[in-house]
Amino acid sequence: MRRVLPILALTATLLIAGCGSTPPPRGPAYRALSAEQSSDIAIHALGLVGTPYRYGGNTPESGFDCSGLIGYVYKSRAGVAPPRTVAQLSGFGQPVSTRELRTGDLVIFGSGRPFHAGIYVGEGRFVHAPSTGGTVRLDRLDNRYWARQSTAFRRP
Repeated sequence: MRRVLPILALTATLLIAGCGSTPPPRGPAYRALSAEQSSDIAIHALGLVGTPYRYGGNTPESGFDCSGLIGYVYKSRAGVAPPRTVAQLSGFGQPVSTRELRTGDLVIFGSGRPFHAGIYVGEGRFVHAPSTGGTVRLDRLDNRYWARQSTAFRRP
């Protein structure tokens, strides 16, 4: 009996310690993307630069808004269907620090209520569908406008 008590105590300690280290919820559609998929996502997004902006658009033929672009690229290159709105995208996947940022990660702009999103393609650049009358384009995170915005990164 004396041998069983320390083992039970150790087991209980490990179980309790494990409770505090559970990962955050990942959402129903979460699955980790491979490095190859992340690279494919970035390359495909770059190939869509120049596609017209269209509010509610989600195909190259109809044009894209920012979340439509993300949905189209992720669905076609990784088989992942991200949420449709920027607000929902801000909780999709896992948060990523600037140091851990890699191609294919999401870039979400706006604190509290996010207002825009894009796909990180490396070297401080991201692809996004910016506004009415514009086209899908490549911008830098350190651009004067974007650098002033609150930015979060997510890895679907």
